[in-house]
Formats: sequence, structure tokens, C-alpha cells
Amino acid sequence: MTKKAFVTGGTGFIGANLIHLLVQQGYTVKALVRPSSPLNNLRDLDIEIVKGDLKKPNLWQHMVGCQVLFHVAAHYSLWQADCNALYCNNVLGTQNVLAAARQAGIDRTVYTSSVAAIGVKEGGIADETYQSPLDKLVGHYKKSKYLAEQVAIEAAKRNQDVVIVNPSSPIGPFDIKPTPTGDIILRFLRRQMPFYLNTGLNFVDVRDVAWGHLLALEKGKTGDRYILGNQNLTLKEILDKLSEITGIPAPQKTVPAWLPLSVAWIDENLLAPLGKAPSVPLDGVRMAQQTMYYDPSKAVRELGLPQTPIETALKDAVDWFKKNFELRDINE
Repeated sequence: MTKKAFVTGGTGFIGANLIHLLVQQGYTVKALVRPSSPLNNLRDLDIEIVKGDLKKPNLWQHMVGCQVLFHVAAHYSLWQADCNALYCNNVLGTQNVLAAARQAGIDRTVYTSSVAAIGVKEGGIADETYQSPLDKLVGHYKKSKYLAEQVAIEAAKRNQDVVIVNPSSPIGPFDIKPTPTGDIILRFLRRQMPFYLNTGLNFVDVRDVAWGHLLALEKGKTGDRYILGNQNLTLKEILDKLSEITGIPAPQKTVPAWLPLSVAWIDENLLAPLGKAPSVPLDGVRMAQQTMYYDPSKAVRELGLPQTPIETALKDAVDWFKKNFELRDINE
């Protein structure tokens, strides 16, 4: 019998790739989307759209008839002024979605957390057993994702079948917003990166992340979390790979951390209250001062998480951005 999946956050980067995969794998899909969200990523897909947000009253009624839930939606912002929206959507929204799933009789839920909820292991590589204390997590986004993950863990303890996945920094097509990782690629393509910060991240093909959700549904242990990642690379290594793919020269000079920190502090604390839109988030700069490396071997071993080469993900991301964004500075 064809399974019916309810998906939140389906218009976003991970959600869109997941819905495309679910449709390819024969699932019937029902997607919750905000009325203001563009549907470009879901164009031409035979799915059912439900308009609303994570706090939609009687959300459970829309889930009736679905066997599985993928709760992918989250509010992402590094601006300190957005802290209330982060906790409201990510924490309270997750509470409402999981309560609706219980009421609707959903058999199994995959909750999309983030490595942001795990935190950073100073001088090392974090796995699922590591957890930064809440007060050590940089910024309200990370704190809200940690608290939302605790909601999912508590639901599992109350015998709700919930599996948790923690994507790292995905790369690939459908990065419509774009995400911070996509923004790096986009600014590189537009030749807007004369300098770089000495930082590092774990990168993964977004289509592997989509598969990780489906594999977690099939093989994941209730209440467990799985890091959906691949390769730990410095920002300089990513920029060099982008240079090899595009022929655009990679920046060769670093920028001292105090400079973007100063700009961000002025932006958020002095100019934003006067009505100027800030350009550099302070929490984003503070995060970039940490090397955010993770170990995905548990998901590879227990779920069979694919490990597509990062070069493939970067090339496909570049191709997608060229087709979907204005890139006047590229020499074709």
C-alpha cells in the first residue's frame, strides 16, 4: 500500500529535496506551507498543499490519513531581533506539530533538528553523544533548535515514535532562500568574497540529507539522533574547490575576526534601532569563530547514509544558482 507522508517546511531547501525524493520513491505527499511561501521548489509535483503555519489550529485534522510525518520546518535567523520568532516557531511550533501527530495517529515522525543543537566540541569533532550546555550555544537560533530537539526527545520518552536527524551544512539544488552555505556559493559566484574567515564546517550533499530522512524513517531508533553530514572542510578548502569548478579565483587573504565583529556590533546595536537593515549578523560572526566539525559515522553505519563527493554537490549547486539567480558578474 502506498504510504502517505505529511511534510512541514516543504518549500525550503531540505524540505523540497525530501519531497522530490518521496515522490520518486512512490509516496503520496501532503505538504504544509505558509501562505507567503513561494512554491517554485515544488512546481510540477503531484502533491497536496495545505496552507498554514506550525501553529495552525486543528493541524491534526490535516494529518489524518497520513502514516508518517517529516517535521522539517524551522525559522532560521541569526539576527538577535528575531529571538521571539525563533522560540515561537521552533519550540512552540514543534510542540504543536508533535501534539497534532499524536492526535492524528501518525505512526512515525522524523524530526529535523540540526548540528546547531549539538553545539561545537572545542578543538575536536562532535558526534551524537556530545552536547554543548545550553548557555554555551551561540545565538538564539542554536538555543531554539536545542530546546525544540528536547521537545522531540520528551515526546519519544512518552512513547511517541520520533526519530531525530541533525543535518550539518547542506549543499545542492533548490537552495532558494539561500541558506548561509548557499550564500557563500552565491557571493563567490558574484565575486563578492575578496577575503575569507578562518573557519571550518561539515558539508554534505542536500540529496544525501533527504535520503537520510527516509533512511531514518525506515531504520532509525526511536529517540535517537543521527548526524546527517559528510566531510569536514575549512572555508578556504571549499572556496578553492569552487575555484576549480568555476574558474573564478578564490580569495587568498583572511580577514581578522575583530573586523566583522565590529561591523556586526555596530549594525545590530547602533544602526538597526535607527531603522537601517543590518548587513552582518553578530551571532553569525561569533559562530564563524568556532570550527564546527562533526562525525556522521553513526548515520553511515546504522542508516546507510550516502556520502556523495562534496565536489558533486558544489557543481550541482553552482549550476542551480546559475539557472535561478541573477549572476551578472559571472564570465560565461
